[in-house]
Amino acid sequence: MNEIIKNSCKELLPFLIETRRYIHQHPELSFSEYETSKFIQSILTNHNIEFESEIVGTGIVATVKGHKAGKVRAIRAELDALPILEKNEVDYKSIKEGLMHACGHDVHMTCVLGAAIILNQHKSDLEGTVHFIFQPGEEKLPGGASLMIREGFFEKYKPEYIIAQHVYPNLKAGQIGICAGQYMASSDEIYITVKGKGGHGALPHLSVDTVLVASEMIVALQNIVSRNANPLIPSVLTFGKINTEGGATNVIPEKVYIEGTFRTMDEQWRQEAKEKINQITNGIAASFGAEVEINIIQGYPMLYNDEKITSVIKSKAESYLGNDNVITIPKRMTSEDFAYFAQKVPCCFYRLGTNNIQNEYIHSVHSPHFNIDEKALETGCGLIAALVI
Repeated sequence: MNEIIKNSCKELLPFLIETRRYIHQHPELSFSEYETSKFIQSILTNHNIEFESEIVGTGIVATVKGHKAGKVRAIRAELDALPILEKNEVDYKSIKEGLMHACGHDVHMTCVLGAAIILNQHKSDLEGTVHFIFQPGEEKLPGGASLMIREGFFEKYKPEYIIAQHVYPNLKAGQIGICAGQYMASSDEIYITVKGKGGHGALPHLSVDTVLVASEMIVALQNIVSRNANPLIPSVLTFGKINTEGGATNVIPEKVYIEGTFRTMDEQWRQEAKEKINQITNGIAASFGAEVEINIIQGYPMLYNDEKITSVIKSKAESYLGNDNVITIPKRMTSEDFAYFAQKVPCCFYRLGTNNIQNEYIHSVHSPHFNIDEKALETGCGLIAALVI
């Protein structure tokens, strides 16, 4: 069956390239993927694949039912793009200024569509049912996955496990990366506003120096990871933005805004750390006579790859791609809303290599230069079909 799927992918590759390039040219932001959704629906209709649409607005669930009894499983792809100005000079460059499929969701959609087409052609060899999820809003809180769950996805479709693949420029096209167990971190957004009495920089004794207070907070908060976290629990606390209202070199501002992210792989420690963030910032503010407002927005949970499902997928992938093309990769501190699905049923989230032998297409995701070796479409599409069969 693997050879049949590989041949089908070779025949389908021109369609996959054309589809991916069209989607790449027409990116849409999270929860506004209306035209992308219509495009996906048109392809499903043309190939006589059943689907339901308007799930969480733009989402789609397509279904292929095999002729044999078997499990119900699901494959996830995402519809949304990022607010990034593309800097690739290619024929299929984004035609929407400031929007780009810089995270590879165009690739994910294309591979899942291709797999759905192949499996629909081979329903006589398919056991059970496969649901193909085209999910809105992966890039924006609260995440389309959480909203689909809230709308009753699991009660309606009842998948026993879910698979997703994600582009990975660290590996060459033709390879995949896989990690069992803890794989990706939770992520919470931190917003801190420091308030004090503004004034002239030459007269600090008459003011409450909010910049100094904010600086003390940023330094002190790093102790949460270095001295409060269990060294065996991965944790990251990063502040990526600090700002004031107006100001000048000789002005102490009334307000300073700090924004950051906290990530970890342990839910109990996640909650404890957020309590410590509140304690430390309030304590420092009080010691300087300042005020502080703290808003911590709960983000995506930690993503856990079920060991049993992941082991089976690794074995099947080795059979389809060859042992040398299935790479064990380390856990990472980025986050994914696929983690919400992983909280409900066994899941596996693996990585699809997009680099090539000449070391081109090496830019990371979320880069304005991100692009792929399009041979990865053949690998991604075929592997999904092979895993399901």
